[in-house]
Amino acid sequence: MAKVPSAAISRLVTYLRILEDLEARGINRTSSEQLAEEAQVTAFQVRKDLSYFGSYGTRGVGYTVQILRRELRQILGLNRRWGLCIVGMGRLGQAIADYPGFSEIFELKGLFDRDPSKVTTTFRGLSVESMDNLPRAVAERRIEFGLLAVPADSAQAVANRLVESGIKGILNFAPAVLEVPKEVAVENVDFLAGLSRLSFFVLNPKWREEMIG
Repeated sequence: MAKVPSAAISRLVTYLRILEDLEARGINRTSSEQLAEEAQVTAFQVRKDLSYFGSYGTRGVGYTVQILRRELRQILGLNRRWGLCIVGMGRLGQAIADYPGFSEIFELKGLFDRDPSKVTTTFRGLSVESMDNLPRAVAERRIEFGLLAVPADSAQAVANRLVESGIKGILNFAPAVLEVPKEVAVENVDFLAGLSRLSFFVLNPKWREEMIG
């Protein structure tokens, strides 16, 4: 398989959301043009992104919505249940814990903080635990992903604890670049970077239009 760009994976998530919406509306077939229009990319880009993983459509006919949705869920690993924990139960960690979008695919199984004053407080029916409990919790509860919501100056040390505990993936909300072993996946959620890109495209709408078109 050819190396898949990270941006292509992000677009697959978008295509999946579109397909789920189409299926909910009772639409059985779609095309690369329709997916492209709703995803704000080109039809060529849709076909190229899907071609990394196989051939799913028929020329002149398009895609069966249910089949393509099922294939994308499998590609993205959304056909199984993943265990999550949050490390850092300040305001951001609490907001993440209260997010209503956790579904049957992602299950919140632990909340952790190094601040003794936060330990035993409860969010979403889970008590905040000491960091000392992290390794055992990861092993016993089958927690694969860690959501990191700590200050930048402690992010690397906490990431190290997550890796040592056996976490396979980290969603990093801290404004810091993490160094982890290559077998551990890291996704960064950088609000400032997003706002910076937003300000660029507001000031330079032509660039945004050229990237879409």
